[in-house]
Amino acid sequence: MKLTDNVLRSFRVAKVFRENSDKINCFDFSSNGETIISSSDDDSLVLYDCQEGKPKRTLYSKKYGVDLIRYTHAANTVVYSSNKIDDTIRYLSLHDNKYIRYFPGHNKRVTSLSMSPVDDTFISGSLDKTIRLWDLRSPNCQGLMHLQGKPVCSFDPEGLIFAAGINSEMVKLYDLRSFDKGPFATFKLQYDRTCEWTGLKFSNDGKLILLSTNGGALRILDAFKGVVLHSFGGYNNSKGVVLEASFTPDSQFVMIGSEDGKIHVWNAESGMKVALLDGKHTGPITCLQFNPKFMTFASACSNMAFWLPTIDD
Repeated sequence: MKLTDNVLRSFRVAKVFRENSDKINCFDFSSNGETIISSSDDDSLVLYDCQEGKPKRTLYSKKYGVDLIRYTHAANTVVYSSNKIDDTIRYLSLHDNKYIRYFPGHNKRVTSLSMSPVDDTFISGSLDKTIRLWDLRSPNCQGLMHLQGKPVCSFDPEGLIFAAGINSEMVKLYDLRSFDKGPFATFKLQYDRTCEWTGLKFSNDGKLILLSTNGGALRILDAFKGVVLHSFGGYNNSKGVVLEASFTPDSQFVMIGSEDGKIHVWNAESGMKVALLDGKHTGPITCLQFNPKFMTFASACSNMAFWLPTIDD
């Protein structure tokens, strides 16, 4: 089944889960699309089965809190950042709920965490104005970059380069093998005083970069030229909430939630809005991602919603 404007417009909430007592701050689909794991400000990690459409188990990180949860490539393991006590990144086995390793180094809150799509490398960006490069097999930082401002960062789909959005005004591209030589490309964007960049993502085809903000606008850049192709607005975010924006897996559409529980979808190429979906969320939709393998997506406030299309175009 192919994703089209009509199919997107037909999506409806199929299931709502109320497992959390506070907002879900992050979630991640497994690469095979079969499970999803969420982290919440109530210090819990909830694992869901996407095929059966139900929560499987709940784990807690009461002492350190949990944010920015990411699956690694090993089955049943995740990395996540702390939002209490310290700013260490933790590597957890879901199988026996034991920590495999800690990654200390950042001394302010971690705001970006990106797992390499191809190996055990991951990068983290922090309010301490650094990006750190890590390997899951070692607690020692593999690389450290001092920056001029707060970063958001992400690997490209091939895992060969990573992009850093710095100080909400420039995007720098680095070659993973020689990042210490500095960026091979720098794109300067017009600075917008009204908001800060809160997320950076590549499209799966590697051609586009999506910049999300804590304001009422997102931008898509050409990943090779750095040109702003589209700016998207018209969704509600008056309180400066961090709202996650995502590409669909085919790189054709961009979607974001809003503080009034609605989801806005645009065509990434034409820039036209194609859908407005009502998730009936009780709070701002802080997390939103499409399943990498199946025709479903998830959105979250303090509740988690699974969506399905109601037509097969």
